[in-house]
Amino acid sequence: MRTINVGLLGCGTVGTGVAKILIENKDLISSRVGAVLALKHIADIDLKTDRGIQFNDGVMIPDAFTVVDDPDIDIIIEMIGGEGIAKDLILKAIHNGKPVVTANKALLAVHGNVIFNSAMKHGVDLAFEASVGGCMPIIKSLRESLAGNHIKSMAGILNGTCNYILSQSTEDGSNFEDVLIQAQKNGFAEADPTLDIEGIDAAHKLAILTSLAYGMEINFNDIYIEGISKITPMDIEFAGQFGYRIKLLAITKDSGNSIEARVHPTMVPFSNPLSGVDGALNAVTISGDAIGDMMLYGFGAGMMPTASAVVGDVIDLARNILSGSTGRVPSLSFQMDHIRKIPILPMEDIRVHYYFRFSALDRPGVLSKISGILGNYDISIKSVHQKGRQTKGAVPIVMLTHLAREADVQNALSDIYSLDVVSDPPVLIRIEDENGED
Repeated sequence: MRTINVGLLGCGTVGTGVAKILIENKDLISSRVGAVLALKHIADIDLKTDRGIQFNDGVMIPDAFTVVDDPDIDIIIEMIGGEGIAKDLILKAIHNGKPVVTANKALLAVHGNVIFNSAMKHGVDLAFEASVGGCMPIIKSLRESLAGNHIKSMAGILNGTCNYILSQSTEDGSNFEDVLIQAQKNGFAEADPTLDIEGIDAAHKLAILTSLAYGMEINFNDIYIEGISKITPMDIEFAGQFGYRIKLLAITKDSGNSIEARVHPTMVPFSNPLSGVDGALNAVTISGDAIGDMMLYGFGAGMMPTASAVVGDVIDLARNILSGSTGRVPSLSFQMDHIRKIPILPMEDIRVHYYFRFSALDRPGVLSKISGILGNYDISIKSVHQKGRQTKGAVPIVMLTHLAREADVQNALSDIYSLDVVSDPPVLIRIEDENGED
């Protein structure tokens, strides 16, 4: 039986999981591939840490470029992360004619156009299933299973940290800061959680998905990004009263001549299956002209779920090597000469439903002033809720709107905040209703 040699760059949490699967499931994998996948070298600067795996002598080495330049290695797995050395190693591997597997969503979101074009130029396959959704096969679904569909829209929970925080806050009413500390203690959040809680990680993944769905160049810079740090227990409670749960959603829609691509906290109706996705789980709903609506659901992170997706890619590339095929499935689903520059619709032109919360003095005429300003900007109120009455201080006034334009909403809220009866900046949360009502 033929041996296909694999080189692993980086042996952290996920890299260790990849090594574990390749070694412990070696016979299973061989029976499915028709070849032995041998882990020839692992490059990591830490050669002393016990990873719970017995490696043969000489497998662990400190220099990643030695692995990439080894003529006996057939497939490279990049698990280093980041946008620096990882980019150099991937491009060098491609230049050397070696197919690459990576889970590096930040690198692909920022430098993907260069990397994918290089792979095409050198006739090399690049696989990246684990870059979005962990073990949830969203990449393979878009590239293969749904290749005959015009994708109308996608909405996804793509960051487990944010989903865990929002789920806990919904369950017990805890504020953001307390749940974040809990998430860090439980290993669901990094010591520096900025990329997660500010929506940047989800936006990296969305940039990749939009390219796969619509045949467009990867465009991370134009995606609207808003995180969850300003979501309060009060807004979560109000959302529940109105029949919604708050989730950080990555949303993309085909708008004809442009594409919507945005990441922000979103009120999702109870009837939408995304509203029931809790904890650190991920999920994506996809709407296509042939399939209608479908949902993928699973663990979006973690050692073994992510490693499973990586090894699945390695197996695909090994099968390609055995069959002598390259580029059978285009990396970005579309042939590279059909990848276009499609603009992302400016956020100010988005039209959705809105939730507003105002802290206003409980005085006669306050509601009419707020409503009047909204009317001036053609924003129609669907419902109003005022909680409590008090003679001194502010009370929350909550409104839900019909469809409105983002630019009009922002201008209206600015005018409302300038009123002497409004004490705090207005709160805005967008709503994704599925009934198509205005």
